[in-house]
Amino acid sequence: MTQVDRAVTRREITDALLKAMERRHEVLDAIVDSQDRGSAVQAIAELLGVSPLGCEAVIGMSFDQLTKDSRRTIADELEDLNHELTFTLGDRPASSGETLLLRPFSGDPDREIFAMRTSDVGASGDGSGGPAGGLDDEITSGLSRVDDEDAAWFVAIDGTQKVGMVFGDLNHGEVNVRIWIHPEHRKKGYGTAALRRARSEMAAYFPGVPLIVRAPGAHSG
Repeated sequence: MTQVDRAVTRREITDALLKAMERRHEVLDAIVDSQDRGSAVQAIAELLGVSPLGCEAVIGMSFDQLTKDSRRTIADELEDLNHELTFTLGDRPASSGETLLLRPFSGDPDREIFAMRTSDVGASGDGSGGPAGGLDDEITSGLSRVDDEDAAWFVAIDGTQKVGMVFGDLNHGEVNVRIWIHPEHRKKGYGTAALRRARSEMAAYFPGVPLIVRAPGAHSG
């Protein structure tokens, strides 16, 4: 993870913490009214409009973080991170995730981007690590697993460009998340942005299920 990636992630967390402190009474009510941790995370997300990563930081807060001194420290850190990112996002402009979206994979219309991914990775789309089969068979199998709610496939888009794919595979009570970025769009921050978007998307598809990120460094960006 680069310095920019770490700063973006930390800003995401500090922003969520400050929002939670400003609305601490509502946050506490939402947690108390929740059935379990997973539903509490979802309630916080709906209340504050923050990502699952931010929600996890909020639900893991300790009481000493609610003091005035702690709030000032977190606010100062957020301000520093905003200044830092103003100067560094020029190197990897997509890292902030502001322009990147994930939409469900759509068979034939997305055949080309999946074909590029398969050629680049040289492995099956199911996350098993086995050799890829025929393209049509791979797509049919993948969509079948999506229909069975055992998988979630997304295309990462920036405007009209398809810049990569994100895969989620349900396996033994965990969701293995894999991210692939098109070679022409690597080293711009899309990998970080796709991961940030994937957290919320996977949480919606597989609520309360732990996410395990398995994104090979050679194919991230």
